[in-house]
Amino acid sequence: MAQLSGVPILILKEGTERKRGKDAQKNNIAAAKAVAEAVRTTLGPKGMDKMLVDSLGDVTITNDGATILDTIDVEHPAAKMIVEVAKTQDKKVGDGTTTSVIISGELLNLAQELMEQSVHPTIIFRGYRKSLLKSKELLQDLAIKIDPNDKETLLKVAETSMNSKLISGVKSHIAGIAVKTVSQIKEKRGENIIIDLDQIQVIKKEGKSLLDTSSIDGIIVDKEIVHPMMPKSIKNAKIALINSSLEVEKTEFDAEIRVQTPDQINKFLEEEANMLKNRVLKLKELGANVVFCQKGVDDKAQNFLAKENIITVRRVKRSDMEKLARATNAKIINNIFEVTPNDLGYAGKVEEKKIGDDNMIFVSECADPKAVSILIRAGIEHVVDEAERMLHDALSVVKAAIEHPYILPGGGASEIELAKRLRAYARSIGGREQLAIEIFANALEIIPKTLVENAGYNPVDLIVELRSKHEIEDGKSYGINIDTGKPDDMMKLGVLEPLSILTQAIQSATEVSSMILKIDDVIAASTLSKGGME
Repeated sequence: MAQLSGVPILILKEGTERKRGKDAQKNNIAAAKAVAEAVRTTLGPKGMDKMLVDSLGDVTITNDGATILDTIDVEHPAAKMIVEVAKTQDKKVGDGTTTSVIISGELLNLAQELMEQSVHPTIIFRGYRKSLLKSKELLQDLAIKIDPNDKETLLKVAETSMNSKLISGVKSHIAGIAVKTVSQIKEKRGENIIIDLDQIQVIKKEGKSLLDTSSIDGIIVDKEIVHPMMPKSIKNAKIALINSSLEVEKTEFDAEIRVQTPDQINKFLEEEANMLKNRVLKLKELGANVVFCQKGVDDKAQNFLAKENIITVRRVKRSDMEKLARATNAKIINNIFEVTPNDLGYAGKVEEKKIGDDNMIFVSECADPKAVSILIRAGIEHVVDEAERMLHDALSVVKAAIEHPYILPGGGASEIELAKRLRAYARSIGGREQLAIEIFANALEIIPKTLVENAGYNPVDLIVELRSKHEIEDGKSYGINIDTGKPDDMMKLGVLEPLSILTQAIQSATEVSSMILKIDDVIAASTLSKGGME
């Protein structure tokens, strides 16, 4: 609404809600802080779990930040921005979602205190940007370069990512699987190592224990062998991947066949059978003893294949066909008669196994598979789902540590050291921006504070102890030992995290908090009434 000679002028539609200035900023910051507080208690090895119940009554029990924020239904636009931070963190590096959200909330919380002291949001924004750039530089200086093939270090990185999970008791077993599978699918392109986690197939089945979770040097296909007379297991398998159907194909246009005698019908059916038989004989001639078909397989073709002892699986998903090709080094073929022996793949063993209530095909013992499978087993559905989330984090951090081979000490050590160095940097800047850089440093300490609080210790005493440890020459790797409640050397304890995880968390948190701080006007359109929608 504007005023012209005392006459009000309506600019926005009736029912539009508008908040301006400090009211808008306070409202946005409060919403963002509420989201951060919702996940804060889940951080660290002693973090608590959340029970999430959706509209259908399905229950999820987890302390995974990305899962929690993806499941809850957030309505406030500023809160949605914080949820997007978690999604971005999960998409880019796969772990550190809770860290990024907690830092976002604390950056906004401390910024609000500065604004109440008449510091303009733009000055805070500039200070945050300088802090982010300096943080990246300092973290790179703090990071320790590792050998991407150092499995012992990679195991420690994977175990650290799982310390906070509900089922961390089996973290060593899962970490071993994560390191093995990621190392198997990595590819060198020029000077860079590229890892595509989509090439790791994860199958979940209830039954047995978490320690029965295993990796397979090949692919699991959730299908059955098409004919009961086919062998259930074959060693030294030569595999054909067929993109077409093993059926008599219909013509592209309508055709009419005039049959005048029974012999003509028989000849017609015999010719159809011969067409299918010739295809099977061609596969036999090539030496194929296992066939995966993306489309259908005719009953007659099944009989011919069974007589030749060729294991056949039909209607295999396109994604599974592509993984089979990468695992067995086979080529996906369209025309059987154009196939050469070089187009066939190899696996040491192909067999049908009963897993839980389902039969599945295991293509294993592949020579150098670039696609592999992990079979997750656990007693109940909730544990299977949490194990999948735990495995996702482990795979992601191992990927991050191999692609960008730098690590940092965990347990809050890196945040404390970074905060110390940022405070020294702030003194060199001066002016009001110095205040923003100092509160940025203070905000980073929310991570060790939260770790301490969630473990039930006094955060004030421990943070003071930690800061004093970081003042000594070789104290930069000291973090919180959750078991003793005392500062300890995280490098010696093997609590390690990839550099890219913390760097991305700080970057995401800075960007979203800066964006929210710069909003001074929120204009919300009126919601349509039910009658208006009609």
